[in-house]
Amino acid sequence: MSAILPAPMKLSFKNRIALNYLWATSAVVAIVFLLVYFIVRQTIYENVDRVLSIEAYKHTAEVSILGDSIFFINKGEWEEREHREAQVLPVFIQLMGPQGNLMDKSPNLKDQALKFLNNTDEAIHLDAMLNEEALRQIQIPLQNKGTTKGYIIAAMSMQANYEALRRLAWVELISFPVVLVILFFITRRLAARSIRPIMEITKTARRTSQKKLDERVPLPETEDELYELSEAINNLLDRIQHAFQGEKQFTSNASHELRTPLAALRGNFEVLLRKDREVSDYKQSIEKSLQQIDRMSDLSEQLLTLARMDSESVESQKQAIGLLIEESLSDYEELIASKEIQVKLKYQNLEAAEVSENLGFLILKNIIGNGLKYSPIGGKLTIELRSRPHALICTVSDEGPGINTEEQSEIFKAFYRADEARKSDNVGSGLGLSIASRAAEAINASIELKSRPGEGSSFSLIFNHS
Repeated sequence: MSAILPAPMKLSFKNRIALNYLWATSAVVAIVFLLVYFIVRQTIYENVDRVLSIEAYKHTAEVSILGDSIFFINKGEWEEREHREAQVLPVFIQLMGPQGNLMDKSPNLKDQALKFLNNTDEAIHLDAMLNEEALRQIQIPLQNKGTTKGYIIAAMSMQANYEALRRLAWVELISFPVVLVILFFITRRLAARSIRPIMEITKTARRTSQKKLDERVPLPETEDELYELSEAINNLLDRIQHAFQGEKQFTSNASHELRTPLAALRGNFEVLLRKDREVSDYKQSIEKSLQQIDRMSDLSEQLLTLARMDSESVESQKQAIGLLIEESLSDYEELIASKEIQVKLKYQNLEAAEVSENLGFLILKNIIGNGLKYSPIGGKLTIELRSRPHALICTVSDEGPGINTEEQSEIFKAFYRADEARKSDNVGSGLGLSIASRAAEAINASIELKSRPGEGSSFSLIFNHS
């Protein structure tokens, strides 16, 4: 049977920020406290050692060396108050022979002796104990004519200093968790203020729905990372709103385009059912109905083409652009013949240049078909190929009615038809240029339009290549 592990504690983002900051801060505070403790400790030792050095060297002037004997010149000085009264911090002085034998000492040592280190030829500080009391002492060699004759040892009690260090350690140990708790609540409050824009983003996202897409995140006053995040969210909402509006318009236009042939079909059938008619009338009505069915079929195929370009990946197979142009023109042979349109090709030996086969054909067919559809009877359609660095350009120019400048940015939208197109007898859904534009985007191509009313239109297809 597997062991049951406790569920991880769930913390809010605000508390996680505060805790992460707390871990880092606690390490810094601990280091600072340790540095303070050791700096204070080092300062105490340096001050005590300095006082001991002064006392020891001062008393060396009061020492007399006679042969192997070392003693104080004026022993009565040790009866002074500073050596006799307990409230005055005493300094203990002791004289030692070169072999470590006791020569003399201050009266306040009584029957006690200070710690001695053998074979030291220079001054040395060390910690020691006297009657279970901590001392700090210094041992200095006494030399006469370059020979060590003995040692003078000076010592002071460290009890008060150690007590101060203990109190400092306790203060730091007690204040450490208190500081951490205070820091946690401070950082938690600061974290709450810092993530306020994120909370606003959350609230805006909750209020946003398909029917209410005008909500936007308030931008912070400071242009920092949260400002950039809020701005990016607002831009995303703008794109979503635009996409929903486009989808709504697209659905409305598609419904309208489908209702038109359906209404025509219904009208034809209702006329036929009102009374008996001649066979020729039935034949004529059926032919009109078939035209409407063909229109609906063509519209459905175009809608499916748009849907496939949104969902499928772009194919990488290539084909010569000259061949794709010929295939596109062959699909419009009847239209070219009926309108007696003259097609002029200017390839400049570039017909073998390759472009995306399926989508390239889709672009060319729609652009060429658009030019043929709006060309006048007996007009001319010119297809020109030219190259420039890293791109192949195919320009399709017609002698149609042209497009107003105000409408040129709209004609690539689904179901949009320019004024001249609506006035003409040409039946269309307004999807051809939209399909061409979407296909061009899919293969990193672009379409440029130059047109003036009454002077025809020129579409330049720019196929980029590395």
